Amino acid sequence: MEWLNNYVRPEVARGIGQLIGINISFVVVMMVVAYTVLAERRVLAFIQGRLGPNRVGYGGILQPFADLLKFIFKEEITPAKATKFVYFLAPIIAVTAAFMPMIVYPFGPTINLPFFGPVTLVVARFDIGLLYVLGITSVGVYGIALAGWASNSKYSLMGGLRASAQMISYELSLGLSLVGVVLLSGTLDLYGIVEQQSGWYGMHWNILFQPLGFIVYLISAIAETNRVPFDLPEAETELVAGFHTEYSALKFALFFMAEYINMFTVSVLATTLFLGGFNGPGVATFPALGVVYFMAKIFFFLFLYIWLRGTLPRFRFDQLMNFGWKFLLPLAILNVILTASVMFETDSCYADCFTIHSLRRTGYRLRRLDGSPAQPALRGHLADRRFRLAGVPLRDARRAVYRRRAGHSLRGRDHGARRLRHHAA
Repeated sequence: MEWLNNYVRPEVARGIGQLIGINISFVVVMMVVAYTVLAERRVLAFIQGRLGPNRVGYGGILQPFADLLKFIFKEEITPAKATKFVYFLAPIIAVTAAFMPMIVYPFGPTINLPFFGPVTLVVARFDIGLLYVLGITSVGVYGIALAGWASNSKYSLMGGLRASAQMISYELSLGLSLVGVVLLSGTLDLYGIVEQQSGWYGMHWNILFQPLGFIVYLISAIAETNRVPFDLPEAETELVAGFHTEYSALKFALFFMAEYINMFTVSVLATTLFLGGFNGPGVATFPALGVVYFMAKIFFFLFLYIWLRGTLPRFRFDQLMNFGWKFLLPLAILNVILTASVMFETDSCYADCFTIHSLRRTGYRLRRLDGSPAQPALRGHLADRRFRLAGVPLRDARRAVYRRRAGHSLRGRDHGARRLRHHAA
């Protein structure tokens, strides 16, 4: 929106652009969430041999709007002994924490729009975007825990406690699964991580180098969003409805929306970090294709959520805790260790080859610049210091540099040639 700079100050223009981007993101996410609910009901009906909702609109396409009207006109019921302020605050915290990460996700590359010029499809870009996402999403557990406590119901309280224990347990595995991607990319900027995956005609995806990290992330993300088979906080066979048992009408709708927004959020994060984001074949030539690729990858993850719900049974709570602490967390730590070790060895190899070659030339330049043979120790100290900084074995490094110097000394009039030949041997 560079044309807006002609009418207002650049700071104001940037703020207007971000405000427009936030509103567009809100509308897009709400529409995706609404039709994800409809798709889930239809897909589960297909898996179970039923028809699903097909009465409102053609093929049931208007069903989300009918559900919205139903929530609006349902009776609001508040428990008499509930802690009112916290009771009403909890669903607001849950849905706000689910929405806020949307501003840092890159939904596509920079594209040219009529009347607007070049537009970057990310609302706000900053260097610690990944930390921002992890920090905000971890706040969502407060909404669930406070809802269970404020309802003054044993079932709700048990659901809130389960949610807290589950999200703390699997948050560790989820965070550690992303460390490998950060090591590969060298940045916490989500847009930078996507750009780092743009090689190989848009197919240089991190999942090729982090398959174990991707599997750990996927399992942890499903547990974080309280979806089957990890939906213990709202297990209807044990806790009536879990933490939102005492919620109705729009308050229940906010929790319902927060769950599906979180599904969308973790799908976007998986797409951004592991599947190349908006990268794909032809994006460099036709940037608008990036948006199509990005949404297609997100829909794949959303379908996977629905498929798992119609396929897998629910864990027991002790199984869920044991799986998170005894299997998934050690696997995430192992992935970090393997990634760091491989990168260290790779970087050391590159450092050996590159630094020995460059310091051969560096040693020769040092000799030419202060060419006096009265300062051999100074040259050796400078070379040794550079090799230590690069992590190259000093014995091999000195041998390479001394041989280079000895070769030039034999052809010149350096009185230290005999000493250099002795060291080179």
